[in-house]
Amino acid sequence: MARIAGVDLPRQKRVDIALRYIYGIGPARSNEILDKAQVAHEIRVKDLSEAEVSRIRSVIDRDLKVEGDLRREVALNIKRLQEIGAYRGLRHRRNLPVRGQRTRTNARTKRGTKKTVAGRKKSKAKK
Repeated sequence: MARIAGVDLPRQKRVDIALRYIYGIGPARSNEILDKAQVAHEIRVKDLSEAEVSRIRSVIDRDLKVEGDLRREVALNIKRLQEIGAYRGLRHRRNLPVRGQRTRTNARTKRGTKKTVAGRKKSKAKK
């Protein structure tokens, strides 16, 4: 099993797919890494030679910020927004959507399961 940036890549998957298991690497960046390392995109992880793995590892170490460093940077950015009192920081602190999405309905992923509030139902008009 190839271990790159502290992540064990799945052996049965293609290299371009397996690299996405590393935090901070998506489809486009995966292809870019493989092009720089001169490794075929369709080869399986189990078929990689040690030289190819080391080339991929060196490209990632040299050019990208991934895994722990990237997670730390993102956390520090969010913390900075909260400390300066920015609107985005307040949204992070209250665990609400940050990028302008509506919250009257939807936003269930961010807000958690529905909590029923008494007296919210519309009452029928009396005649």
